[in-house]
Amino acid sequence: MDVIEYIREKERSLRSRINGFDLKGNPDGHLRQLTYFISHSLNNTLNNSWVSRIKLFSEIEEEQDLQGVKNPKVIAFYRDWHSRIGKEVFVGDWMTVDQARIDSFASVTGDQQWIHTDPERARNESPFGDTIAHGFLILSLLPHLTDTVNPEKPPYPEARMVVNCGLDQVRFPHPVKSGSRIRARTTLKSLSAGKRSVEMVNRIEVEAEGSSRFVCVADSLLRLYF
Repeated sequence: MDVIEYIREKERSLRSRINGFDLKGNPDGHLRQLTYFISHSLNNTLNNSWVSRIKLFSEIEEEQDLQGVKNPKVIAFYRDWHSRIGKEVFVGDWMTVDQARIDSFASVTGDQQWIHTDPERARNESPFGDTIAHGFLILSLLPHLTDTVNPEKPPYPEARMVVNCGLDQVRFPHPVKSGSRIRARTTLKSLSAGKRSVEMVNRIEVEAEGSSRFVCVADSLLRLYF
């Protein structure tokens, strides 16, 4: 959400609360003065020149990034998604990470460490009290968790091809115990337009059901070709 939208949203929310008061039946003159002051201040803020400059700077940045770009599909996609920078653009479905999936990943990658593959020993010796998923297993599930590999429901139908260009700032803040359910939340961080493509950086945060801590955080770089 950009600054302008944030201010306007807070204004609408506050006005609805103010309108909900029965000011005529409320003898407290201070409350009437307070609500008038808040409403007046919001109007002044929205009409202030610095707010207009923020919007102008955003438009200038957008035009500079599109300089030299002639592909109409690139321009249309960039302008559409540029307004979503800083916003959460996707919340996935819950997915269960069971022991069978963990064992399969261990077999494919050769990482057979007992904290992943030996439930009995993990219950007795692991500080986690159970087997846990490999961090790289959770990482490998990001395309599925973000629903970017579903041919029946492509997230960017305008693009003819989407290429995974890598990850930045990958962290595994909390373990995923066997049997846990996880899902991903995606926030658009930035866009960069090219002559035939748009590069998109998304912050992906994977959460475990019932936990307040994320189990994986990463910035994903995608290149969309048009």
